[in-house]
Amino acid sequence: MDENTDLNPVDVQGGESNGEVIFSARDLVKDFGGLRAVDHCSLEVRRGTITGLIGPNGAGKTTLFNLITGAIQPDSGTVHLRGRDVTTDRADQVFSKGMCRTFQTPHEHGSMSVLENLMLVPEGQLGEHIWNNWFRPAAVRRQEEENRAKAQDVLEFLELEHVRDEYAGNLSGGQKKLLELGRTLMADPEIVLLDEPGAGVNRTLLKRLTDNIRYLCRERGITFLLIEHDMGLIMSLCNPVIVMSEGYRLMQGTPDEVRADQRVLEAYLGGQYAAAES
Repeated sequence: MDENTDLNPVDVQGGESNGEVIFSARDLVKDFGGLRAVDHCSLEVRRGTITGLIGPNGAGKTTLFNLITGAIQPDSGTVHLRGRDVTTDRADQVFSKGMCRTFQTPHEHGSMSVLENLMLVPEGQLGEHIWNNWFRPAAVRRQEEENRAKAQDVLEFLELEHVRDEYAGNLSGGQKKLLELGRTLMADPEIVLLDEPGAGVNRTLLKRLTDNIRYLCRERGITFLLIEHDMGLIMSLCNPVIVMSEGYRLMQGTPDEVRADQRVLEAYLGGQYAAAES
C-alpha cells in the first residue's frame, strides 16, 4: 500500500535530477488523539526543483509542512536539512537554517505597511537591542537602510512597489500571496515551502506568482515544495509531483506519470483531469 521507499525525484525539465538532496523526511508519524494525520510518510526534495504536493483535504499535507518546518514535533521519524537532523528544532531555528514557508491564509502584519512587513523579516537586526540604538546609532541606521534597499528590490521584483506604503491588511488576496513570497525572499532562503499559493488568487496575479517561482528556481537556485489544489498549476509548474493519501505518500512521479496513475485519477482527480486532457 505505502510506496514511501520508492524515492526517485526528477528535475524541473523532466528526467532524473542530479541535484543533491536538500531536504528529506523519513518515516514521519503524527497523531492527534485517535487520528493519525501523518502515517510513516517519507519524501526527498532535491536542490533546484519545484516539487508539488497534492492530495484531498485531510490527506495530511499541511500537517506534514508543520512537521517539516518545526511548527509541531513528530511522534516518530526524522527530518534532515542539507544532511543535518532538524527533527527537534523549533520553527525559528529551521528558519535560520534556510527553510522558509508561507501559509494557506497569509500571515501579514495588517497594521504595518507592505514595506515594513518586508523590513521586519531579516534576523539579527541591531535596532532590536536598545543599547545599540544608544551606543551604535550609525550602525543601526546603516543596517536599516540596507534592509530598506533590499525590501525595495523585492517589491520591484514582485511588481508591488506601487503599494509599498499601503497597509498590508488592505491588499487583495493575490497581493498578500505575493507579499508572503516577498517575505521569504528577505530571508535569503535555500528552500521555500508554499501552502496553496494559488488559493484565492486571480489569474493575472497567479501568472505573476508562478513566473516568479520559476525565475527564482532557475536564476537564484531556490528550491520549492508547494501544496496546491489547482491541478493545472501543479501540472504546469511542478516536477516531480508527490501524492499523499490518508497521511502517507501514495506515489511520486512526473506530471505525466501522476496523470496516468489510476489510483490518482480515481481517488483525487475523479477522472476529470484525465478526461480534460484526452
